Amino acid sequence: QKDGHRVVRLSRTGPAGADGILWDPGAGRIDRDALARLSPDVIVNFAGEPIAHRWTAERRRRIRDSRVRGTTALAEAIAALDRKPAVLLSGSAIGYYGTHRGDDVLDETGAASEDFLGELARDWERAAEPAAAAGVRVILSRTGLVLGAAGGALRRMLLPFQAGVGGRLGDGRQWMSWIGLEDFVRAAPFAIGASDISGPVNFVAPEPVRNDEFTRVLARVLGRPALLPVPRLALQMLFGEMADNTILASQRVAPTILTGAGFKFRHPRLEEALRSELRR
Repeated sequence: QKDGHRVVRLSRTGPAGADGILWDPGAGRIDRDALARLSPDVIVNFAGEPIAHRWTAERRRRIRDSRVRGTTALAEAIAALDRKPAVLLSGSAIGYYGTHRGDDVLDETGAASEDFLGELARDWERAAEPAAAAGVRVILSRTGLVLGAAGGALRRMLLPFQAGVGGRLGDGRQWMSWIGLEDFVRAAPFAIGASDISGPVNFVAPEPVRNDEFTRVLARVLGRPALLPVPRLALQMLFGEMADNTILASQRVAPTILTGAGFKFRHPRLEEALRSELRR
């Protein structure tokens, strides 16, 4: 909106008509008439049920349906339009590459893993294929840990650190591939505007860190100690499989496409990103 664009919301509950498009990702429903009437130039889809919960069978279904069914409905509706958008920026995640990749540096050429998140990301990306087949330029944002003070993982981390009981997770050796919220928001329109960018793009900062470094830097930014590590077993008991696949996952991911296209990160280093997001 600041750049002069008209922004129309896709919403589960409305508003419909002139102000938005009714879209229920989990149910795979979208108002195709409203989509055709509004005729957008660009569509951005980051919808997905949060994964930071214990993965029951019902939770797994909701996580999958919100991404795969929602994107399928959207991509098929786009393909049916007489006037198609130029670009679809559709969500994915670095879980595509697998959860325990050691020190391997992972770029966009990596193969999908065969665990839950790898298969989920693979199918999420494939769900956008009808739009690509119809001639729309499709960008798949394989997003890492987005650092924003108002929500997400960082918000959950703040309370224990502010209380002086923060610390590394497990042995702290796992790689964390992160991106500051400001750079994430900047990277999206950059990719949309770069006509040579399509397919998977890693939305991560260029300097991933190990968890023990992440906790030390966060503690320093907050002016608090980081003395109490959380044992791997405790995390597994609390969160089950989700802990191994997210909290304890190790992925050293590089933003090869973004940097190769000339994107300049405003906050490429963790400490400056945290200080910017936390106003410290």
